Amino acid sequence: MKERKKLSIFGFFLIILFTAACIFVAWKGVDEKKQGSAQNIKLGLDLAGGVSVTYEADDENPSSEDMSDTVYKLQQRVEVYSTEAEAYQVGSNRITAEIPGVYDAEEVLSNLGNPGSISFQELVDTTKEDAITPSGTALGENYNEVLTGDDIVTADVRSQSTDYGNNEYVVRLQLTNDGAQKFSDATARNLNKPIYIVYDGQVISAPNVNQQITNGEAVITGNFTYESANSLATTIRLGVLKLQLHDVHSSVVGAKLGETALSTSLKAGMIGIAIVIVFMIIVYLIPGLASGLALILYVAAMLCFLNGLNVTLTLPGIAGIVLSIGMAVDANVIIFTRIREEIAAGNTVRHAIQIGFKKATSAIVDGNITTLIAAGVLYLMGTGPIKGFATTLALGIVLSMFTAMVITRVLLYGLYAMGLRDEKFYGRQKEAKTRKFIEKRKIFFVISIVLILIGFVTMGIQKVNGKGALNYSLEFTGGTSMTMETPDYVDTKGDAGQELRSLIESTASVTEVQLQNVQDSNEVVIKTSVLDKDTRAALKDALAEKYGIDADSIAEESISATISNEMQRDAILSVVIATICMLLYIWIRFRDVRFALSAIIPLIHDVLVVLMVYAVMRISVGNTFIACMLTIVGYSVNSTIVIFDRIRENRNTMKADLSEIVNASISQTLTRSINTSLTSFVTILVLFIMGVTSIREFTLPLMAGIVCGAYSSVCIAGAIWYVMKKGSKKKNREGMTRI
Repeated sequence: MKERKKLSIFGFFLIILFTAACIFVAWKGVDEKKQGSAQNIKLGLDLAGGVSVTYEADDENPSSEDMSDTVYKLQQRVEVYSTEAEAYQVGSNRITAEIPGVYDAEEVLSNLGNPGSISFQELVDTTKEDAITPSGTALGENYNEVLTGDDIVTADVRSQSTDYGNNEYVVRLQLTNDGAQKFSDATARNLNKPIYIVYDGQVISAPNVNQQITNGEAVITGNFTYESANSLATTIRLGVLKLQLHDVHSSVVGAKLGETALSTSLKAGMIGIAIVIVFMIIVYLIPGLASGLALILYVAAMLCFLNGLNVTLTLPGIAGIVLSIGMAVDANVIIFTRIREEIAAGNTVRHAIQIGFKKATSAIVDGNITTLIAAGVLYLMGTGPIKGFATTLALGIVLSMFTAMVITRVLLYGLYAMGLRDEKFYGRQKEAKTRKFIEKRKIFFVISIVLILIGFVTMGIQKVNGKGALNYSLEFTGGTSMTMETPDYVDTKGDAGQELRSLIESTASVTEVQLQNVQDSNEVVIKTSVLDKDTRAALKDALAEKYGIDADSIAEESISATISNEMQRDAILSVVIATICMLLYIWIRFRDVRFALSAIIPLIHDVLVVLMVYAVMRISVGNTFIACMLTIVGYSVNSTIVIFDRIRENRNTMKADLSEIVNASISQTLTRSINTSLTSFVTILVLFIMGVTSIREFTLPLMAGIVCGAYSSVCIAGAIWYVMKKGSKKKNREGMTRI
């Protein structure tokens, strides 16, 4: 007994030391010449700026299909630097790539190079003079093209074991179905001979064929370092473009949202977390203190991992972290509620802690794994901000599960071992008053239908009036870009930037304006919604008068949406597949497809209600819209699973009518639903109060989603399952009567 006590106390102080170490690394770092992990985290273009490179197609009049395809593929290529990089069309034959967290334009141009054409070629006749061609020179007419860029899906770097047990870097190629057949034939013809990889007319590699390759997947070996393998893979990927491009302009631009967006978000985050910790201590006493310490460790560890894993943090990424913080608190609330229930049932505090963690495990694991599945699908299939959201969400889920299930447990046992054993320090759960949720289900259904209809009606009216169903931002609609050089530096983040913004809004009658400084110059990049010819002229005259410059010196171009049709398609497809995967997981875990359907329907309900908020309040729909909707999906599913887990448990222990079981289950988890929603809401509310306009446009629908998610989990999900269950039982009875 004494040994267990000593071990618990040792574990407690070990966690405290580990937490202190994480805080030190996050704040100060281990190298005196460098700042801590928190200061070294790569930030996205919206928070910290980066490099902007503009390419022009060699073809002066490329087709819209070729431009669209090239933009989409170049988007995938620049994601080598960051998942948050953006590529969009400018004018008729130009493409701009914006890469966050990188501030050396020359390095980008050197590494990214000219996204030209790629081909694989074979030697036709070895008897001719140009049979042997050294690497780095153009091939002659004695070569036959085996593959083009259209036959290549992607190329990436892999590590594999050699025959001697060492690891080596290789380049893996994935081919299309047509490409696989062509390559199979070519490798059969060229056994023990080289196939030349030609980029923009120059040989960049000539690997030998060791065997016929029939599965559409090839591996290139060659004593590569990681850098040389990555260079070859990147060059091959760059060549998978329908158009040949050359760079015409590059610059380093400032943050889209401004410096204040990051600083205020950090302050708001710290205040929000502090409020959550105080709330948990007041409500849950000693367990609340343990969860507060675990949450501090979670935040410090998250900062270290974001830096260590080289994750680019953007506003959607912050949303993923906020959601995972909410899920970390949620897990603790579930555990502490279970502990109080066991104390109320007559168990000792230590036994209650043990049983509480055991009973809470299924709900926590199911909720987190369901969301983790969604994050995995979104990362694999998504692009840009979706990948950033999925990365931080997945990392946050893993950390939150670890801190809730392991760290909080160790801390709680440690506090108990140090003498805090009286049940008054832990609380006793009062018997939940069973409320008639099922009996009021028709009222809840009507409320939900009305809210959703308000959204659709509003969008219809706005579309008829020519305003657009939703207030789409530049990311979706494209717009107008102007670049002007002023005699004196105009700080777009300060008062001068606000004056410029006001001038543009009043002159052009627009509400969305993005301003960016170009590093080491007095140039300012102005992006607005689409402006007609007269409005552009009026704006240029106003800017010329304001800053004493020539209106003709202000460059203007039309820019395409940064969220292309292909990216929208990928986003929708990834969400659909993620939803199906979640449905299958819930079906398997609960062994009842009705539970799965009853979880997915409220999820769709929440998305539609939040869409109504966007429509009615005309909130800008851009990158943050995608992140907001994905956050709501994760939050809604997690809350619903907690209630379903209690229904599953009560069906095995309660001998009562189905409606009574559902009512009791919802009532027993009601405190958890309220407390979790409250802590998540408070964190977002602080961001809303302290944030800049762009942050508020993001947090307002997020708050609406949290409220809606709590409502649908409590009032809709259980009721839908009850209706489905009763309906199936009725059909079964009718079938038996007929027989």
